[in-house]
Amino acid sequence: FLWTINNFNDPYIIDCLPFCKETTNLSSPLDINGFIATVKKPSHLKIRETDEKVTLDFFVNGRLREKDILKNIPTNRIVESYVYGQIHFNGLDDNDDPFTSSREGVIADNHSYQLFLKEIKDKIFPQIMDQWDSLRRKTGDDGDPDNPKITRKERKSEELYNAVSSDFSLEKGDANKAVIDTWVDELKNDAGFCFSSYAECYISENLLRRYISEKGVNLSNESQTEIADYKKREKTAKQLGNISIDIRKYDHDLSYLAMADLASLFDKGGDDRERQNNLLRDSREYKPLRDALMHTALLSEVAKTRLNMTYENIKGRLKELLSAK
Repeated sequence: FLWTINNFNDPYIIDCLPFCKETTNLSSPLDINGFIATVKKPSHLKIRETDEKVTLDFFVNGRLREKDILKNIPTNRIVESYVYGQIHFNGLDDNDDPFTSSREGVIADNHSYQLFLKEIKDKIFPQIMDQWDSLRRKTGDDGDPDNPKITRKERKSEELYNAVSSDFSLEKGDANKAVIDTWVDELKNDAGFCFSSYAECYISENLLRRYISEKGVNLSNESQTEIADYKKREKTAKQLGNISIDIRKYDHDLSYLAMADLASLFDKGGDDRERQNNLLRDSREYKPLRDALMHTALLSEVAKTRLNMTYENIKGRLKELLSAK
């Protein structure tokens, strides 16, 4: 990606950076210009056949005055590992001898230079960090884990989706590549929610199974009938699929029961409709949403909201049970 500052125009950008995926111009009230670009991988900053790498450098009237100016204003954000470029501040020469005695660097406490660093640190680079995260995620790469614009769960879900969906990327030149890439991008819009929701379901249901097992809760007649039916259907499916191996890690009856079945074993509400923290009531509402998710269906926005709200209730009740164990 490429950012120009104050409409910087230079043959290098035209000749060497024509294939940037996104180009954005940033404005500054200071009399500065230049460009800041990022690479796809940090290793791409390395200069071939040397131990050096390109950095974000500071120029005055065409002369390099400071290499790697970010070392003076570190952000400790991952984007620093991807950045290089040039920033020119010719007006610095108008000041009273702002350079060191060797004329190779800038006096650190020079007022104009400090204003320049403040502009980069507080205005220019924050815009780049925020936009870089969005652009990386848009193009299927991992972004900035410290950017709070999406939750940690959503970010990790996106990253998992990117890793898995890359297996279905067609080779360049394939006639169907553009269409399939569009399909993959459309699925990505729901992946962040669906992947994290599946993980929530996976963890909560397995914790509940373990809790019931540890408590020694007896299976109800209704549950035993459900389990027998599930086992029968699984046996038929295995025969049709020519599968003789064990599928489930543990041959435990509870592994055949989902959230609503599990909740019915110990958290019945009976006729008391005012009872608080009723896991069974929540899990019944959860079931159709959960089942659609488990069948890899794309959920409507209303269903997503309902699933989130119901899960929060289930999570709260489950944490109460676990803490009281």
